[in-house]
Amino acid sequence: MKKVIILVSVLSIFTSCSGPKDKKAELETLKKKEAELKAKILVLETELASNDSTPTGLVVSVFTLKAEQFKNYIDVQGKVDADENVAVSTEMPGTITKINVKVGDEVNAGQVLAETDVRVLNESISDLQTNYELVNQIYTKQKNLWDQKIGTEVQYLQSKTNKESLEKKLITMQEQVRMSKIISPISGTIDAVDIKLGQAVAPGLPAIRVINFSNLKVKADVAESYASKIKKGNEVIVHFPDMQDSIIGKVSFVSRAINASSRTFNVEVILLDKSKEYHPNMVARLSINDYLSAQPVIIIPVNVIQKDENNASFVFIAQGNNAKKQIVTLGKQYNGKAEITSGLKAGDLLLDSGYDLVNDGDAIAYKK
Repeated sequence: MKKVIILVSVLSIFTSCSGPKDKKAELETLKKKEAELKAKILVLETELASNDSTPTGLVVSVFTLKAEQFKNYIDVQGKVDADENVAVSTEMPGTITKINVKVGDEVNAGQVLAETDVRVLNESISDLQTNYELVNQIYTKQKNLWDQKIGTEVQYLQSKTNKESLEKKLITMQEQVRMSKIISPISGTIDAVDIKLGQAVAPGLPAIRVINFSNLKVKADVAESYASKIKKGNEVIVHFPDMQDSIIGKVSFVSRAINASSRTFNVEVILLDKSKEYHPNMVARLSINDYLSAQPVIIIPVNVIQKDENNASFVFIAQGNNAKKQIVTLGKQYNGKAEITSGLKAGDLLLDSGYDLVNDGDAIAYKK
């Protein structure tokens, strides 16, 4: 259409300029001009075609492959636990007369948290103390006499026995007083107070919970089939769904005993970050690294891998403006990624869109 318009324009110009005479000469001139214009048009079209590098074909997107180490993980569920998480109870039955702490208080090992009624014990100790003072005086005098060889040995031994007997009774009564107190065995924070003044308590019934939040860890049970793959020191990613937080740590402990009923073994990860408020029994998800490629390999998305009629795995790569079918060998797969052990190399252009619409050798155009 452009050629016709140009020719018509030229003919119009020359027609308007010529008179009724020399029609034949005018026609020859126009034909000559037409040939020159066609030649110029052909040259321009050829130059434009050679400079236009836009390929034709199906529009696809590609990305350049690079080698990196492939990691495979085992995903298990665990929970936060404390090495020092103690539900303290009384060692003797009694009635609570004093509570010395409240929830949130920091306490030290050996600190008295609560006390029970010990009035009867104290009166008994007072009577024993009076008797002991008398018996001790008798023993002292009897010993002095015996040292001077006065009196009999039987009298001396009886006074000594009475004294020692009362001493043991006093020690026993004092130990009972100590056992009537609820004492913290660890340093930590009061997490729960489950007793009230006037409440009867007995050994074995939880009264006050003390937790040392500085020694928290995550514990999980892992299937027996992974026993040979998980070792102490393996990398682990711990995700806390309730906190929307994740940390990277190391497996600090791997149990060598297999639970006979669940066929699992225990793993632990120490939580080193003391600034975060983890809570005992909080749910955690562990991704434990059980495989690391010996050297960098090609890693591609699993969704771009296809199967041919021979059940061989293949992908499409770009070679110039054409798609090429490439057979690949798969290794480990995790989280939508596959390890490629052969068939691809760093620098290859992998089709990641349009790969399912092309055939080997098809023309392609790159998405901009």
